Amino acid sequence: MANNQQLWARRRVLATGGAVSAATIAGCIGGNGDDDGNGDDEVADISEYQHDREEPDDEEAARQSELEFLQPADPDEDYDPVVSFDSYSMQVANLVFDGLYEWDDELNLEPKIADGMPEEEDDGETYFFDIQEGIEFHNGDEVTASDVAHSFTAPVEEETQNAATYGMIESAEPVDDYQLEVTLEHPYGPFTMSTMAVPVVPEAVRTEDTEAFNTDPVGSGPFQFAEFQPGEYVELERWDDYWDEPQPYVQRIRFEAAPDDANRVAQVLAGDTDVIDTVPATEWDEVDGADGVRIHGSRSPSYMYLAFNCNEGETTDPDVRRAVGHSFSMREFVNEHLGPAADPLSSPIPEVTNESGGWEFPMDEWEDEMPEYDPDQAQELLEGAGVPDDWEPRIIAPEGGPREQLAERIGSRLSEIGYGADVQGMSFATLVDTYNTGNVDDYEMYLLGWTGGPDPDVYYYNLFHESQAGVGQGHFYEGEGDFHDNILNARESADQDERRDLYVDVTEEIIEYLPVLPAYSEHNTMAAREEVKDLHAHPSVSYNPRIVSDYQNTWIDE
Repeated sequence: MANNQQLWARRRVLATGGAVSAATIAGCIGGNGDDDGNGDDEVADISEYQHDREEPDDEEAARQSELEFLQPADPDEDYDPVVSFDSYSMQVANLVFDGLYEWDDELNLEPKIADGMPEEEDDGETYFFDIQEGIEFHNGDEVTASDVAHSFTAPVEEETQNAATYGMIESAEPVDDYQLEVTLEHPYGPFTMSTMAVPVVPEAVRTEDTEAFNTDPVGSGPFQFAEFQPGEYVELERWDDYWDEPQPYVQRIRFEAAPDDANRVAQVLAGDTDVIDTVPATEWDEVDGADGVRIHGSRSPSYMYLAFNCNEGETTDPDVRRAVGHSFSMREFVNEHLGPAADPLSSPIPEVTNESGGWEFPMDEWEDEMPEYDPDQAQELLEGAGVPDDWEPRIIAPEGGPREQLAERIGSRLSEIGYGADVQGMSFATLVDTYNTGNVDDYEMYLLGWTGGPDPDVYYYNLFHESQAGVGQGHFYEGEGDFHDNILNARESADQDERRDLYVDVTEEIIEYLPVLPAYSEHNTMAAREEVKDLHAHPSVSYNPRIVSDYQNTWIDE
């Protein structure tokens, strides 16, 4: 299990890291460029890039649409959801497979294959799911409770990298063809907000040859596999017998990877492709002002952060950590370097997670408690902590993007108050091997990112619980009092009010002792030719492009 936890954590880190690849966009939106650090700039609103619904005048013409979608990273090319471990493979798989439940555009979980919400018994340890009758996979087999049971249990039985997501399931047994009983080892708070969104695979087809299934999968979704050239592209075609409404207009989609930001943007601006995933901050103004192209954006549950080494070095002192927080303005940095592509954060919980989960956390109070730009206070705290005059903490970050620039910003601000910093941008592979050693010679601060959904557990357990030290976190914060017990108790409770109170206590301790300084939440963005109609960015990167749902039906208006 330890190995699985490590791999799972790595996916979360990499999934977020892969979405960031920009440098400075001085003068984009907000910030006066003079870097006065007052932090009073207005933050741009990404909702301006969510466009109204559109309907075709000629539905038959719309059904002739073919669409090319460029991804910002090379996918792992694992299209079996039991195995798939990266967001970009899942962008393809999520069009091939239906989930038992799926996220709407505000990250609310709604039934898909399931017939309504489950019946819950035993204080959150047993769930009964009813399955809709008559749903068919692409091969004509009917979806049954046995297929859903296999979808829940296969990741653990086969020890795939997704095992930790379902590891709390003690058993999943069909009651009959259309009802499933799932028993948990213990109440698990995230179950009804996250785990139930399992993609449903056909047990018989998959288990006949799992290796073949991975690159030629069969689902019950609106699209089926048409052609796959490893390392080049994958094409899906519309499944004309799709069981749900609306039926998709697009008849064929081609996915290709285009990791180079400038190349990807150039292709959509030139009309050589239809849609690109992720508008780099460096290119935002050019894309936003271009004729014939629209940006589509949505807030996301991504969370970028600055973490301190609480194991060794000067940053083991909370006054030193707070001094760093006072040495620069996070809000100004976000406005200057990310503009409308991100929002600054004041807790480990992105606003979209708070809202979609109905948590009603005191976000405004937490924002007021964050350290503001105050260089005099920073200097006073460092002197009071006895930090030597020649202190130059090592700050490590993914190379070439906003997080490396944030590290440089912190370093320059520390220099202005008489200290310094050794800022090192690293490849992701090197960073992942470095940020969790706990060795002061390796780092005193690091910048990374994480992504989750409407349940806070994915942030608190993986990024703060002591069991994940040296796995998904490198701050080694020991906590005060019940800090770690509160995180674990919140995970193993099905009572949301109880969980909320525990998370409030945990967050207030994080803000007071600052083992981690929240940075910003980067939005999910796409750029598309204007001919691409009714396209809407989803908060979950793996749901883009969603193409067809109850709130969109994309087509190309030729």
